[in-house]
Amino acid sequence: MAMTWDERYGAKEYAYGTEPNEFLAGVADRLPKGKVLCLAEGEGRNAVYLASLGYEVTAVDASPVGMEKAQRLAKERGVEISTIVSDLAHFEIEPDSWDGIVSIFCHVPPVIREPLHRKVVAGLRTGGVLVLEAYRPKQIEYGTGGPPVPELTMTLEGLRKELEGLEFEHAGELDRDVTEGLYHTGIGAVVQVIAVKP
Repeated sequence: MAMTWDERYGAKEYAYGTEPNEFLAGVADRLPKGKVLCLAEGEGRNAVYLASLGYEVTAVDASPVGMEKAQRLAKERGVEISTIVSDLAHFEIEPDSWDGIVSIFCHVPPVIREPLHRKVVAGLRTGGVLVLEAYRPKQIEYGTGGPPVPELTMTLEGLRKELEGLEFEHAGELDRDVTEGLYHTGIGAVVQVIAVKP
């Protein structure tokens, strides 16, 4: 039986480290200043980073333990973030209310992901930007982190369908070194997207 997120986040150290995702850090300036929603935000590393850049950040994750650590990290870094404990299957994204939405390694079953991505498209304001990085099916062969089964991964082709209504400014499938905490170490097969709501 795989460990639960609460168990994984219950350790003293941060499972994926306290530094932001490398792709996000490289493209954060593409997010319009304002309100940003971070999906499946875990222990808060990306939310806290964005708050340090002046964004008004809301982090959502199903793990109360993770969200507690996110608040602790924010306090240590001297920034403020809002945290919401919610299963993404039931999380409502208010339409036209976000300047940016960030989805970093947000791996949920397709039955949850597809409606979630429709809510993301609706939830962005005009000019709002989605930044997404996820593992591709090939990641299963690498075994350097990420989900245990291919249906939890994403492909560019699938994302273009699921995120219909957004204009893709950057879209790529690549292998990159993902060294982020204890659970992402080594070459990762990823898909990356920056998409704008026209």
